[in-house]
Amino acid sequence: MSKALALKRTWQSSSWWSHRKWITHTLFWLLVLATLCFFDYRITGWPLVLYTKLIDVIFYAAIIYLNLLYLIPNFLTAKRFWIYVSLLLGSVLILTPIKVAIQVFLFANEPTIQSSLVENQSYYFLSMFLIMGSSTIYSIISEWLIHQSEKRDLQTQTMQSELKFLRSQVNPHFLFNTLNNLYALTLKKSDDAPEIVLKLSEIMRYMLYECNERTVSLSKEITYLRNYLDLEQLRQSRDIKIDMQVIGNVSDHRIAPLIFIPFVENSFKHGLNNQISEGYVTIVLKVESNKLEFMIENSKPATQPAQTHRRSGGIGLVNVKRRLNLIYADRYRLKINNEPNSYQVNLILQL
Repeated sequence: MSKALALKRTWQSSSWWSHRKWITHTLFWLLVLATLCFFDYRITGWPLVLYTKLIDVIFYAAIIYLNLLYLIPNFLTAKRFWIYVSLLLGSVLILTPIKVAIQVFLFANEPTIQSSLVENQSYYFLSMFLIMGSSTIYSIISEWLIHQSEKRDLQTQTMQSELKFLRSQVNPHFLFNTLNNLYALTLKKSDDAPEIVLKLSEIMRYMLYECNERTVSLSKEITYLRNYLDLEQLRQSRDIKIDMQVIGNVSDHRIAPLIFIPFVENSFKHGLNNQISEGYVTIVLKVESNKLEFMIENSKPATQPAQTHRRSGGIGLVNVKRRLNLIYADRYRLKINNEPNSYQVNLILQL
């Protein structure tokens, strides 16, 4: 769609074009007429000042609607700007003498007023041009505000869609192994089985029901991460070390839901899942005042199998960065360090 068509569509859908707004516009112009009459009636008298100001209002309205409904949608673009300016000036040059001629006719018995009207045509031209130019400024500001509102709505919808997608991404590999381990424990009648069922149910409940808001309690997000790590520890080798440390007061803060889990998933998917023994995942979450620092490091095998580079779950690093940009904009810093034997992520958020 060309820019001209986009502008035309914007104005045809705006309040100036909508037929449902004609009552509001009529009341506005009646208010303008009353205001103009109020300041001049003592000089000219009611009948003549009413006729004069009515003519002024009619021409003001005509030139504004001509500008808003025709000139701006069809000519106010980068390639037709000077045509727009020419038509703007031409419209004022044509309409101003017509307005003055009508007012001169009304004052047929007042030669002094007629002479004043003719002599002050440049003033009337300037006032008409300023009014028309003001409507242009108004239209540009209105269009910008509409664009900003649509942009915010689109961002909100995008974040909601991504969050719904993220909540639906229960890693099948993780879930399958957890259920297998749970099945093995139930066969052995292990005392750990009820706790695993509880942790798994808490994870599912959090992802499906408690992440519907834009932000969630940071303490709940941490509980979710701990449950996830506990279940991962169950299915990993005993030589694998998984550690999470929380520093600072987390109870008074809120955060975007599921913002850390993609990094945690990747640490297992591309790190520990490819190691037979002696691997590690270390997480440190530190809160100071309104700043949160999330650090995660995982070991890597000497060689990465080709298939591990395939994205088999989560939303991927690119989409994580995009989500951070949408939610935190310039209030975050993300640093990733990919070493031969380890992978580190450092994320700092302004809460």
